[in-house]
Amino acid sequence: MSLPDSFDLDLLNSVFALAEREDVDRLLIVSDTQLLSPEALRACRPRKKLIFATASDNLLAALRMQQVPAVKLPAYNYHRVEKVKVALVAAASENMIQEGDLVLCLTGTGEARSLDALFKVAFGKQSGGASLSIDAMNLGSEFKSQVVEALIQTALTIGEQGYEGHSVGTLITVGDSRTVMEKSRQLILNPFQGMSEAERNVLDPNIRDAIKTFAILDGAFVVREDGVILSAGRYLQASGVRQGEGEANHGKVSSLPMGLGARHAAASAITIDTKAISIAVSQTSGTVRVFRDGDIILELSQSARRRK
Repeated sequence: MSLPDSFDLDLLNSVFALAEREDVDRLLIVSDTQLLSPEALRACRPRKKLIFATASDNLLAALRMQQVPAVKLPAYNYHRVEKVKVALVAAASENMIQEGDLVLCLTGTGEARSLDALFKVAFGKQSGGASLSIDAMNLGSEFKSQVVEALIQTALTIGEQGYEGHSVGTLITVGDSRTVMEKSRQLILNPFQGMSEAERNVLDPNIRDAIKTFAILDGAFVVREDGVILSAGRYLQASGVRQGEGEANHGKVSSLPMGLGARHAAASAITIDTKAISIAVSQTSGTVRVFRDGDIILELSQSARRRK
């Protein structure tokens, strides 16, 4: 991999100088390109604050050989802000970033060969009315951004990796769980039955790993607002037609772009019948879509070929 040009190096050095400030806790660099030689990386003054996020297996291995904290990102086409969101969540899931940390996030376009964007983020908090968390989708106070972020990150991994080399699709609902349970029925034995609530919360990395495994099962995951999984393997029986909510929304019918199938139709319909949001992973393409009120509010497509 080629090193960046002189302008990028000047930008990088300026960011390093900012990262040396005492009030900066972490410097998160999101890139698939070797930005510094091993010698330059060892000599970097804010090295103890550095975290890298990359979709490149080769770069990840090289960074870890140099004992630089690094996390793997699913190979998706992200806009800059989405790229930072996913990287922050990935780093937080590895306990590299803590609630309240002030993080400088450096990223760019494409595979980040061109570094052109710097974000200052108080992780887990709003800043100046603008947020780089899932709160930016205006989900409302009933949703915990950490829960939604963790589930989107899990969905991205399912879309990229599948299960044992095979492509897998899945559907997850979050919020308004009582109504979702009323509008669904169990297709299989619930694998989470009998576990305590503390043992089945999606904020636990082990439970997110379980979701990846159980994604091969038919049916949807139903997740409560606080992250507790109520069930897997649910058949959603939503009509996709809104009833009795005022003239503006009354009679709203689920409508999908051409080419999306039954899983996405169910994901859309349940968010019309209830106040939940849903996250659908396409089995054919690995694309992750988030639905609210029947509409797609976030769509992330893969940039790398999926396993067959």
